[in-house]
Amino acid sequence: MITLNSVSKRIGSRVLFDGITVTFGSGNRYGLTGPNGAGKSTLLKIIMGLEEPTSGSVNLPRTVGYLKQNIEDYKDQRLIDVVLMGNPRLWNTLVERDSLYEQEMTDEIGIRLGELEEIIADEDGYSAESDAEVLLSGMGLDASLHTEKMHTIPTDRQFRVMLCQALFGNPEALILDEPTNHLDLESIGWLEDFLLQYNGVLIVVSHDRHFLNAVTTHIADIDYETLIIYPGNYDSMLVAKTAVRERAEDENKSKEKKIAQLREFVSRFGAGTRASQVQSRVREIERLQPQELKKSNIQRPYIRFYPPEKPSGQIVFKVDHVCKSYDEKSVIENFSFEVNRGDKIGIIGNNGRGKTTLLKLLAQAIKQEAGKIDLGHQVQLGYFPQNHAEVVDKKSPMTAFEWLKSKKEGVYDQDIRSILGKMLFGGDDAFKTVGHLSGGETARLIIGGLMLCNYNVLLLDEPNNHLDLEAVSALAWALQDFKGTVLVASHDRDLISKSCNKILAFEEKQIKLFDGTLDEYFAATKKK
Repeated sequence: MITLNSVSKRIGSRVLFDGITVTFGSGNRYGLTGPNGAGKSTLLKIIMGLEEPTSGSVNLPRTVGYLKQNIEDYKDQRLIDVVLMGNPRLWNTLVERDSLYEQEMTDEIGIRLGELEEIIADEDGYSAESDAEVLLSGMGLDASLHTEKMHTIPTDRQFRVMLCQALFGNPEALILDEPTNHLDLESIGWLEDFLLQYNGVLIVVSHDRHFLNAVTTHIADIDYETLIIYPGNYDSMLVAKTAVRERAEDENKSKEKKIAQLREFVSRFGAGTRASQVQSRVREIERLQPQELKKSNIQRPYIRFYPPEKPSGQIVFKVDHVCKSYDEKSVIENFSFEVNRGDKIGIIGNNGRGKTTLLKLLAQAIKQEAGKIDLGHQVQLGYFPQNHAEVVDKKSPMTAFEWLKSKKEGVYDQDIRSILGKMLFGGDDAFKTVGHLSGGETARLIIGGLMLCNYNVLLLDEPNNHLDLEAVSALAWALQDFKGTVLVASHDRDLISKSCNKILAFEEKQIKLFDGTLDEYFAATKKK
């Protein structure tokens, strides 16, 4: 188990959380939730001893697996060795043993080697490499890559290796910060199955609502400057949290009504002969004073893509035998399909199969090598790239206000202010330079630009990256309500399920357009 004793954290004058005392029990899987900036990652770092709390202490079990983000430190290590490093005691022992075997044998070295072999046996070191290989294979990393250096594989796959490192050695506790960020649907499914079999204590931060609902037994929610544990998954927490808040607000309203009645009595009879009754009412007023409710830190952006000024033609895109390759590796080959007005198409598939490439081709951000892409009549195209730097220059001195104003000629300042407010840029936040925006702020700014310009076709590549759960939920609703055409690539199943009526699946040997929802696609795939 993991125990927090009166843990508090302040940054300047701002309180993230105050006096948290809680025990995370073995066998339970906790989703740590709260909006961006609430302190989720800070709390995980405090638990792991990577950051000091303002006050309080943390008690941990002997072995804890932690998902690290510092992949650069491992660039020259073999994949399998990076995983083995997840058990520092075993890894350090193996390194020392190999070093001693390179030296001339002495009695002292022989004795030390015997001690090291005992440690290796105690840590299940003789099956360690095969255990590491199982983890790597489960994450979709072929056996041929296991002895390659980290820097030779793509960044998203390096993060999979770091996840395997956290999972290695069956630790008594697992701390995972955004484990699904660089995983495709297949790897997320494998991770869900793995965690459902895990018997230790799990604390996970994720913006993937479907993942949290599938994996968690409890939700640990940072709000009201504290941590509140709710039994059940994320959806259950939302129901319970809303009910508790509404009940407290209703109780306050009832008290205020009663107090008003008592004050009227005191006002009428305060100077009369009913002094004892008046004093009784005064005491009752003091007892009934409404509880001051702390303000919730949850904020949901108001995302709406308003009806386009001009609808597009019936056919939005006509893709005819298109080919695209990188460094002689074919990514899209001889692909044809049509997009009709009003289609909401979810693009899914494993990483590296061409989802981003297709969206860039449709957005005319890159050129195909063969084939033809025809844009329909009156198509007005809005594009959200996976790499935000393609549309927001982080080196620019522009403010968020100026960037948004540059997106539409002749737009009024009050319209810009309105969009910024809806996207949670309040007060001086509107005048932050774009280079100082966080990932979540940058994503909201780009979405604000799409809202401002009244596009009739939206191309969105992993728009949920960096957004918190409230923002992803608001985006899903907005796409569902949008009257135009949408193509959205995402590994977030909740977003795809709620907003899309067709699926473009990048399968192993083909790209397949399925007329139906994501759940219907999965059901049809399982039948085969």
